Amino acid sequence: MHLRCHESFRELPAAEWNTLVRDEDPFLQHAFLVALENHGVTGPGTHWQPRPLSVRDDDGRLLGGCPLFLKTDSWGEFVFDWGWADAYHRNGLRYYPKLVAAIPHTPATGQRLLVAAGADAGAVMALLAEGARELAAGLGCSTLHVLFPQAGELESLAAAGLTHRLGCQFHWQDRGYRDFDDFLDAFSAKKRKNLRQERRRVREAGLELERLPGNAVSEAQWRVFHRFYRNTFEQRGCPAPMSLPFFLEIGRTLGERVLLVLARRGHDIVAAAISYAGARTLYGRHWGCAESFDALHFEACYYQGIEHCIEHGLTRFEPGAQGEHKVARGFEPVLTHSAHWVAHPGFRQAIDAFLHRERPAIVEYARELTARLPYRSGEAAA
Repeated sequence: MHLRCHESFRELPAAEWNTLVRDEDPFLQHAFLVALENHGVTGPGTHWQPRPLSVRDDDGRLLGGCPLFLKTDSWGEFVFDWGWADAYHRNGLRYYPKLVAAIPHTPATGQRLLVAAGADAGAVMALLAEGARELAAGLGCSTLHVLFPQAGELESLAAAGLTHRLGCQFHWQDRGYRDFDDFLDAFSAKKRKNLRQERRRVREAGLELERLPGNAVSEAQWRVFHRFYRNTFEQRGCPAPMSLPFFLEIGRTLGERVLLVLARRGHDIVAAAISYAGARTLYGRHWGCAESFDALHFEACYYQGIEHCIEHGLTRFEPGAQGEHKVARGFEPVLTHSAHWVAHPGFRQAIDAFLHRERPAIVEYARELTARLPYRSGEAAA
């Protein structure tokens, strides 16, 4: 097997790369990764420099890959290491650049060590993990971070010297619900009443919701969404990373893997939310609105997504990072993963000790929130 580092996803043929992607993960699609480069989210002049890895056999067949980036800050990662960077700085050491295996600005779980069907998965994942660590060392990076990998990749990452870190998100799981009302029937009476009141308040405000696939969204509708999206970031004091041309491109290239929810009052669009769909999972990402409406955020970002999953046979809904308020709405605490290699021996020991103490605290946090789920006894999974 032959490992190679590239400086752009454009160097990898789209059809070949996409054969590595399981479950039609929208964020690992070649079209999505190249759109990030085409519109200045990654690449020259940004803090995300593509360094994808590929593995080929002697015949040139693509056996594996890794979405890897050279980073000069920690924005857009959702596994926070600002404290680590600050500790480096206070000790007169340079934390950046670092190497990150992730999807930029996207806290979605997925493959990070991609393997072709029929290839020796253990050998390919081991080569990718070791190759990423060696590349980090060769580039003089302080650290290597693999963010939101799948559980089946952790063994290879640990064998390459990376330390495991736990996180917690809130995901919805389909348990064979016929429709949204059937989903609510699993709730306790009080919690069910609360959700129905939220949906009713949206209707009473004169709002109508519409769901559109990306290839059915007009340029005018994308412009409205992008204005809302940009305003949401600006209200938090941050520039919006994705441009209008980026959304126009992925709407065209990803098509039905993109879902746009529009909220209208009369003829006016007053809010919008974007999600991405794989073969089995819906991933909620961004939203924005023209003005505040009671419970509209929950309707546009959560309830419309749950309805879409039930109607289209998707079994999981990841609505994004953080948000304990999601628990009352049927999203269950789920442990997420990351893996980290630290070049400096002293800092490696200190960070390993910190992660060893942090892991049981994260597990306990998830257990406590599981006890607050709105389902009747026995309805939710342990």
